[in-house]
Amino acid sequence: MGRPESATKLLITGNAGAIEAVAHLPAAGPPRAVAVVAHPHPLFGGSMDNKVVTSVARVFADAGAATWRFNFRGVGKSEGAHDNGQGETGDMLKVIEQARALNPGLPLWLSGFSFGGAVAFAASESVDASEVILIAPAFRRLADKQDASRVAGIAGRVLVIHGEKDETVPLGESLDWARPRDIPVVVVPGADHFFHLRLHIIKQIAARWLTAPG
Repeated sequence: MGRPESATKLLITGNAGAIEAVAHLPAAGPPRAVAVVAHPHPLFGGSMDNKVVTSVARVFADAGAATWRFNFRGVGKSEGAHDNGQGETGDMLKVIEQARALNPGLPLWLSGFSFGGAVAFAASESVDASEVILIAPAFRRLADKQDASRVAGIAGRVLVIHGEKDETVPLGESLDWARPRDIPVVVVPGADHFFHLRLHIIKQIAARWLTAPG
C-alpha cells in the first residue's frame, strides 16, 4: 500500500462462531475512517484474499482508513456454514461493530464485491455508513431478495462499479437496481466479472470517489 501500515490477524466472535479477519491499520497518523470490505460468494471460491477485495482494501488504507477484510462463515478459519446472505450480513455487522469499537467516532466506509457487494448494501441499511462502494453486486445471490429490491434510503454516498462484459452479474442488473435510487454506476469498458487486467482502474475510480466532494 502507499503508506506504512501494520496488518493484524483477528478472530471475532460472530453469531455462528469465530470470524477470521485482517485489520490494516495505517501507521502514518491516526485513521480518519473505518472501512470494511466483503468478499465474493463463499461457495465459488470467494475469500478475503480475492484480488478485487484486496485492491479496494488498498485504496481505503491509502486514503487513511483502518481497513478490515474478513472471511464469511465457513471460509478459512471462520466458523459456521453458508447462509445465503442473511447470516453473512450478520457476520459483516459483527466485523463493523468490532472495527468501530476499536476506532470510535470515525466515519464508516463499506465495500463489497459480487455476493459481498449485495451483503455490504444489506449491512449498510443497519449502520450509518458515509461511503458505500459496491463492485458488481450480485443481489440475486441473497436469500431475502426483498431487501435488495426495496428502494431504501441510505444517508451516505453510494457508488456502483461494474464491468461492461460481466457475464456472471450482467451490467443491466446494476443499472436497473441503481436507476430508481439515483445511484451512479461507473462502467469499466471491456472488463469481465473479475476485472482481469483492470484492477488498477477499480482502484483509480474508488480513490477518486473518496476524494471527491460530497
